[in-house]
Amino acid sequence: MIRIALDVMGGDNCPGAAVEGAVRAAAANQDIAITLVGKEQAIKDELAKLNVNSGRITILDAAEEIDCHEQPTAAIRKKEASMVKALNLAAKGEVDAVVSAGSTGALLAGATLIVKRIKGVKRPALSPLLPTVKGGWIMLIDCGANTDCKPQYLQQFGVMASAYMQSVMGVENPRISLLNNGEEAEKGCELTKAAYKLLSAAPINFTGNCEAREVLSGEFDALVCDGFVGNVVLKYTEGLASSMMAMLKTELTADFKSKIGAALSMGAFRRFKKKMDYKEVGGAPLLGINGCVIKAHGSSDAKAFASAIRQAELFVKGNVNPKIAEAIASLPDEE
Repeated sequence: MIRIALDVMGGDNCPGAAVEGAVRAAAANQDIAITLVGKEQAIKDELAKLNVNSGRITILDAAEEIDCHEQPTAAIRKKEASMVKALNLAAKGEVDAVVSAGSTGALLAGATLIVKRIKGVKRPALSPLLPTVKGGWIMLIDCGANTDCKPQYLQQFGVMASAYMQSVMGVENPRISLLNNGEEAEKGCELTKAAYKLLSAAPINFTGNCEAREVLSGEFDALVCDGFVGNVVLKYTEGLASSMMAMLKTELTADFKSKIGAALSMGAFRRFKKKMDYKEVGGAPLLGINGCVIKAHGSSDAKAFASAIRQAELFVKGNVNPKIAEAIASLPDEE
C-alpha cells in the first residue's frame, strides 16, 4: 500500500477540490491510502457532500494554513500548518509521498529542512513536465527552486531528470539537454559552458545544447537550466499557449465560414486542449528530496489533484530516489 499525505488547505480551490481529488484517486486505485491533512471539520464536511466513507482515506487535523505571501522559512515554523504536518509525516516515514498545491517557496523550504535532501544532492529542483509536438513529454529542470546555480548543480539536475524519466515515464536512455543560446558547445555564459563539460562527463545520455525554439520539439526528454531561466520558460510557455488559444478562438468565430470550419475541427481542438492541460499531469516533482514531494498547480481542481496523487504513486513505484542516490554518489564532488 502506497501512503500519500495530501495538504488539503493549499491551493485556490481548497479544501473542496483537494478532498474530491483524493476521493477520485482512491476510487481509481486500491493500492493507495490517503491522509487528508487540514482542518478536520472542513474535511469531514467535504467528505459528507461526496458521501464517502473509505477506510483508505483518513484525516489528520491541522489548525493552521500557510498563505502564499508568507516568508517561506517563517511559514514552515507553523507547527500546526497543514503543509508542515504533511511534510513531517514524510520525514518520520509514516507516508511515502506528499502532495500540496500550497506556497511553492514554503514547500521547497519545508521539504529541504524537514524531509531533507538525498545524500550528496546539492540542491533540490522543481521539475514540471511539458508536452511535446511528438506526443511525449519533456522535463524542465529547474523551473524556480534555484535562481543562482553552480555548474555542479546543473550536472546533478541532469542526473536526477534522467532517473525520473526512465523510472516514472518509461523512457529508455533519456536524452538530456542543456538550455542554451546555441547548439555549439562553446556557446553560452560561464555557467552553461562549465555545465556542458560536467554533463558530458556524467553517466547519462547527454545530447548537447538545446535552443529555446527546440524545447517542445520532442527531440529531448529533459531540459537542464537554472531556476531563473526555467521559470521564465515555463511561464512564457503557459502564457503563449493561453494567448494562442484565445487568438485562435477569435479568428474561428470571426465569420460564418470560420465558424463552419471550427465546428468541423472541434474534435481536434479538444484533443489539443487536453494535451496542453496541466491537469493531465497534476504537478511537478521536487527532485533531490529524500522522499516524494509533488507540487500541484495552485489553481488545481479535483481532476488535477487526482492526477498529482497518481504522479506521486508512480514516483514511489518507480523507486526513483535510490536510483538518484546511486547516480549522485558516482559523481565527483567538485564543490
